Amino acid sequence: MPYSMNRNILRWIIIASSFIIISLILWNTYIFFQNFKAEERIKMQNWSFAQSELLKSGADENVELTLKILESNHTTPMLAINKDGSLGTFKNIDKKKVENPVSVQHLITAFESENQPIEVYYNEDIYYTIYYGNSPLINKLKYYPLALLLIIVLFAAVVYFFYRSSKIAAQNKLWTGMAKETAHQIGTPLSSLIGWTEILRSEDVNPSYLLEIEKDITRLQTITDRFSKIGSMPTLKRSDIVKETVESYEYLKARSSRLIGFEIEAPEHPIYVDLNQQLYSWTIENLVKNAIDAMRGKGNLKVMIIENDKDVKITVTDSGKGLPKSLYNKIFEPGFTSKKRGWGLGLSLAKRIVEDYHDGKIKVLHSEIDKGTTMQISLKLIP
Repeated sequence: MPYSMNRNILRWIIIASSFIIISLILWNTYIFFQNFKAEERIKMQNWSFAQSELLKSGADENVELTLKILESNHTTPMLAINKDGSLGTFKNIDKKKVENPVSVQHLITAFESENQPIEVYYNEDIYYTIYYGNSPLINKLKYYPLALLLIIVLFAAVVYFFYRSSKIAAQNKLWTGMAKETAHQIGTPLSSLIGWTEILRSEDVNPSYLLEIEKDITRLQTITDRFSKIGSMPTLKRSDIVKETVESYEYLKARSSRLIGFEIEAPEHPIYVDLNQQLYSWTIENLVKNAIDAMRGKGNLKVMIIENDKDVKITVTDSGKGLPKSLYNKIFEPGFTSKKRGWGLGLSLAKRIVEDYHDGKIKVLHSEIDKGTTMQISLKLIP
């Protein structure tokens, strides 16, 4: 039997066993609660019997035992209501609560909902009726199953999040391995291309052709460097965010459809942040490509760089199909994509690069259906 199947069977056995154990605990708690209530009723019945015996006793009879029984109730709240409806006596109830007849009636209603009243007879006639509620211990015990259920829910939540975190960690490990293997695999043909470029140069090939080939080789080297950095903490250095953004923007503009109207607004002075240039360029590329896809290859795209006191904000705005608010956070989850083709990794990688590696923030700043979306990156300024 495959290992994964054995693991699934074991998992279901553990879940079923846990369910059975929890059910037994709850059932035994319920039985214990009912037994305790029965014991409480027997105690109150003994109390009412003692009260009846006290009424029947003569002046010369020994009523010491009867009085001890009547005085033994120190926890159960009770009211003794006379035949005419007036209050006879009470025990374990705040005196202020029985001063008002309306409050007494409320107590009677509450006690009736908890326990059946006990009638005390004298000369075969009802002398008064005892209404009693649950003792503080029973009230605490009553909420024990709820507390137990809450603990179980919290425990299940911890297990779920642990399992989910483990699954995400395994997925991240897989993507990291794939990224590093991709970088390794690209390296071999890349080295060969560099060699072929040198041969072509010696053959007096048109220099403009070689220039374009070298640009693409440089691009492949950048991609290889990006993939090799996934899964390890990259090195950050003081960089001009304006320069890096403009360079990435111009590269993508030159290789995109002429049906896209590109626009950029950036300060003329440098703005410095801690940056890994290759990974930041990858983030801008992902945002721009997503914007172009959202516009289906036709529309207007605008990049803005705005400097504040403590940070710098880079926004990418498109005139595409837009997003509902329910997807503002979901689009950053690995595997999520609205395209027929795609892995759904671009924005999740962008989020990891910005937030995990650069200690910044990335979010959907604004979006309207059929009008467009604005994505925003925030990075801390350095002197």
